[in-house]
Formats: sequence, structure tokens, C-alpha cells
Amino acid sequence: MKRNIKKLTTLILAVSFFASAQAATLKGGGYTSKDATTAINAFHKTFYNPEMKLYAISSDMKGRAAIWVQAIYWDMAMNAYKRTKSPKYRQMIEDIYQGGYEQYDKYNWNNNVEWFIYDDMMWWIISLGRAYQLTGEPKYLAHAAAGFYHVWKEGYDTERGGMWWNFKHDAKMSCINYPTVVGAMTLFEITRDSDYLQKAENLYEWSRKVFFNRSTGCVADNMHYHFQRPNGMDIDWTAQLYNQGTFIGSATMLYKATQKKSYLNDAILAANYVRYTMCDKNGLLPYKDGIEQGIYAAIFGQYMVRLVEDAHQPQYLEWLRYNIKTAWNNRDMQRDITYKNAAIACPKGVMESYDASACPALMQLILP
Repeated sequence: MKRNIKKLTTLILAVSFFASAQAATLKGGGYTSKDATTAINAFHKTFYNPEMKLYAISSDMKGRAAIWVQAIYWDMAMNAYKRTKSPKYRQMIEDIYQGGYEQYDKYNWNNNVEWFIYDDMMWWIISLGRAYQLTGEPKYLAHAAAGFYHVWKEGYDTERGGMWWNFKHDAKMSCINYPTVVGAMTLFEITRDSDYLQKAENLYEWSRKVFFNRSTGCVADNMHYHFQRPNGMDIDWTAQLYNQGTFIGSATMLYKATQKKSYLNDAILAANYVRYTMCDKNGLLPYKDGIEQGIYAAIFGQYMVRLVEDAHQPQYLEWLRYNIKTAWNNRDMQRDITYKNAAIACPKGVMESYDASACPALMQLILP
């Protein structure tokens, strides 16, 4: 009996030591609300072009950042306003809206030059809906509702289900299907029109069957049809951080609206896949070096916070804070900008706005 008690005590001590070690790994240095304000201001100062009222590709102010990421940068400004209620960020919301209005043909969704794939539209539609939720400005909602109607009418495959990614209708991607669910649910939250909810549930069900691994929580990237083959399609199971994020957002928003536990289970499984499979051994979020891919963690954060707050899943907070702390401790101390690879010191010199977006975006969402 004494021997068994001794073994049990040893086991408990070992487990406690392991838990303490994990906690120590996740703690790192701190950050404050003031730091969050410094980070968003530094990002804005380094990359925002006040003449076009949108963000540049890089810190040398050359070029205009991609059309779809401008909506994500707009989200960052909205989250800063939501966090601080500062008139400065309220003005930024209006300014960036005006920049998009001027650059993208007054949000004319029928313009097939400015808009050339459906997901570019949907990112803006989501953000326009959020802008209405924050400000109550009717013009934001009008653009969002008109845009959603256009994308659904032109992009939904009535024969096979799911959203087409491009105007050629030759591929379907997670990056249009799950954002469309988010867009529908955002408009449902605003209008309470059950048509949006029905569209969201039906599209989620189709996308879950095609793109979601129900054993691991991995979200596939894309699917192409090949009608001459017996199985008819190829699915690319490359996991992308932003697709995991929009899947989590879709499931969480549907759970909030319906209280169906299956949605919450899906969201948790997808979040755990990122935490325990996609991250490095210390829990740092993955990053990629491809064009515009530095923005992925900013998108992931936008939807992880919904899982934490709306679905009451606080177990992810310290992990997310660890990512923020690590990136912020490694920032460029002169410019107060951060890098997508949080584990290393932020590079000096010219940097792309995409690669600097993750930490300031997360800081507006995850309170210290």
C-alpha cells in the first residue's frame, strides 16, 4: 500500500512538473494595452498611404497592397476602435472605407477588372458588415448585402454545391467557402434574416464534407474538378492557417446562433490541430514565405478570438498571448514593427506589410 502511494505521489509530481514546464514555456515576457496601441500605430505609420487611404505593399511605400488584404487591415483598425473607443480609430475606419470606395469603383461588385476572384469580394463583404456592426452606418450594410447577393448569385454552384473560387468556375477553395459562411452569418447577426442562416448552414455542411478532416481537424486548401476521371475531383490537403481560422469562425458563429454542439466540437478540433500539429514545439504559429501569406496569422486571430469569447473556450488564451509576447519582444525597437517569424528578431530595412501584420492584429484582439 505504501509502495502504491509512493508511486502515485511520484506520478503526480511528474505530471505537475510537466505542466509547470509547459506553463513556463508559454509565459515569456509581457505586453500591455499601451503596447497594443503602440503596435497598431506603428503598423499604420509604417505602411499606410494617406493619399490613397489604403496600405502599401511595403515600408518603402511602393505599390498598393493586395485588394483582399486591405480588408484585413481594415479589420485591424476596427478592432483597435472596438478595444479603445478612440475617435482616432473611428476616423481610420471611415478613411479606409473611402480608400476602398475610390480605388475599387465605389464597391461596384459587377466590375470584373477590380474584382477578379470571389474571395477578394467576400473578405470586403465581411469587413463591411463588421463596420456596420461597430458604427451603425447604413452605407456599410448596403455594400455588404449587395456584395453578398452578387457573390452568391454568381459563385454558388447550384448543381453540385459549394462556392466557386474564380470567375472561370474551375475550382473551389476553402478561402471562399468558409468566408462565405462567415459573411452570411455576419449578415444574419445584423438582419436576423433566416435566409442567411440557411445559406450558411447548407454551405458549411457541403464544405465540411469536402474540406474538413473529421478525425484530425485539418482543413484542406482547395479542390479541382476533373470530370473525365471516375472520382471527379482532386483535393489538396495542405493546411493553411487562414483556412483553419475561417473554418473555426464559421463553426463558432453557427454554434452561437444555433447552440448545436457539433459546430463547437468542429471548431475545437480545428483549433487543436493548429495548436498541436501546425505550431512548432513551443507553440509558435506557423508562417509562410509566399506572396501575401504573411497575413494568415492576422486572419486566424480574428476567428480564434470568437471561439474564445463567443463559445467560452479560454484554454487558448495563454497560447495566443505567448505568440504575441514572443513577436513583440523580438520587434524592431526603432519602428515598433514585428515579423511573421516571431522566433527571430524583426529584420531591419524594407519589409512587406503582410509580414508585419500578425502581432499588431492579434494584440487588438487578445487582451494582455
